[in-house]
Amino acid sequence: MNPFWSMSTSSVRKRPDADEKTLSGELRTSPLRASTKKQLPSIPKNAVPITKPASPATSSQSTNGTHASYGPFYLEYSLLAEFTLVVKQKLPGVYVQPSYRSALMWFGVIFIRHGLYQDGVFKFTVYIPDNYPDGDCPRLVFDLPVFHPLVDPLSGELDVKRAFAKWRRNHNHIWQVLMYARRVFYKIDTTSPLNPEAAVLYEKDIQLFKSKVVDSVKLCSSHLFDQPKIEDPYAIVSQKSSTAKACMFLACRG
Repeated sequence: MNPFWSMSTSSVRKRPDADEKTLSGELRTSPLRASTKKQLPSIPKNAVPITKPASPATSSQSTNGTHASYGPFYLEYSLLAEFTLVVKQKLPGVYVQPSYRSALMWFGVIFIRHGLYQDGVFKFTVYIPDNYPDGDCPRLVFDLPVFHPLVDPLSGELDVKRAFAKWRRNHNHIWQVLMYARRVFYKIDTTSPLNPEAAVLYEKDIQLFKSKVVDSVKLCSSHLFDQPKIEDPYAIVSQKSSTAKACMFLACRG
């Protein structure tokens, strides 16, 4: 188990308001204090980097001197800062939590309350490059391909690079990727689509497009209670009880 994520996720989930302040306070002060008690330990030459997730993506090696110097410590501080920002943003209709096994993989779900995709509940996984934040933008893949112009009909991957062609360190953040993933269901973009059929139908036959969207929403809902594709204790598992549904809904109201 990664003790870093054990601390961050469990504390936010149990006491979001109080612990969020504590977490952000540690972020602002701990890495920068001059006290010898808080300094990062020296990294041995044979230090092993943070565990990579079981992702279909091919990660590139970091060429940034700063990341190479701090290794896993720098990466974990960066991801802790990113998760803290996600918590602070309180994104409406979006719930996300890091994997138990790897800080580079986050599980999430998006609730769509109105528009063409109304009542949609779409589970997804975010894959973060192992040289974050110096590499490409994170990838977001839906558990089931949603019928949408910007979602690959085979892999279920969202076209994130459309909004983040070049990932800029200290400017772009993971919460922005999550917000973008939510926004695409309310504002449809058909330029350079990953799903040409969806794009053409949206432009030329909106009624058929709506029909296919309804079918897609129903399909995702029918698999909502399936076991996660990735075996992980923190993978999001939906419960069939009405109480569990209500709690999950209220957690994502923002």
